[in-house]
Amino acid sequence: MDALTDTFNLLHQAFFEGLVQPFLMAIGWGGYLEPAFEGSMWLLFGIGQIGVLVLVIGPMERWRPVEPVTDAASVRTDVVYTLIHRLGLFKLGMFFLLEPFMDALMGQMSVWGWVAPQLDNLWPGLTDQALVSFVLYLLVFDLVHYGIHRAQHQIGWWWKLHALHHAQRQMTMWSDNRNHVLDDVLTSALLALCAQFIGLPPGQFVVLVVVTQLSESLQHANLRLDFGRWGERLWISPRFHRLHHSIGEGHESVQAGTGRVVLGGHNFGVLLPWWDMIFGTANFQAGYGPTGVRDQVEQGRRYGAGFWSQQWLGLQRLRNRA
Repeated sequence: MDALTDTFNLLHQAFFEGLVQPFLMAIGWGGYLEPAFEGSMWLLFGIGQIGVLVLVIGPMERWRPVEPVTDAASVRTDVVYTLIHRLGLFKLGMFFLLEPFMDALMGQMSVWGWVAPQLDNLWPGLTDQALVSFVLYLLVFDLVHYGIHRAQHQIGWWWKLHALHHAQRQMTMWSDNRNHVLDDVLTSALLALCAQFIGLPPGQFVVLVVVTQLSESLQHANLRLDFGRWGERLWISPRFHRLHHSIGEGHESVQAGTGRVVLGGHNFGVLLPWWDMIFGTANFQAGYGPTGVRDQVEQGRRYGAGFWSQQWLGLQRLRNRA
């Protein structure tokens, strides 16, 4: 892992110093070197991820698709979301929005005597084991992400935003980043706070984000694939996650005793199904049902055909007007 990190850092440094920095200096934007350095890092990672999607997951979708692609326009909109996120544009925006707040918060916490716990230091002798350290942080980070995802489904106003992600009837490898901007901002802010408070090293944070994003792209793929009886319980598969997106299954639960349908659902895990298994939200049933939100089918609710209409209708839902 250290060798991979060192190799990427050299590549990133060469890219930034050879292309990005001279360009910014030439146009008089030398004051933006810090965010540009951050953005160029995510750009390189994003290019690599797009390559994996096109060269690896794409052929897998064509090999064993769950359903034929009949709504190419909605898939193209999902591609726009993916490019915004994976090429660093969203993270660059979050840098300007979140960085001053995070600096002020962590500065105040330091004044109060707070020291990030550095979870890998809880096990003496393992501090030099990069892989063990990474796995430890992955477990904690994934548990927090599970909690956030479950909250997105059970808090009414948050679901009104998150429902956009579930409204894709033509789910593909591009669908992971199809989210309302406010939903993404809140989720990203909470995860960044988690990373700060548990002392997640910046280098490991980047690797963790990339691993998570690639896994989520595979999970959303139009791909008839499961990992077998035991594999399904070790890592989340496209089949396991598709049930989370299935109409009436993934985002709703039947209330015991009353039979009333309420917000809830199954399979909230992001990387590991363990948290669903521990907290009773796992559903390993077979099958690949149609995806979407019930009110699309039963009430004809509109979620928008393009990026801007989807964002606007999300705000309207939040105001109880759509």
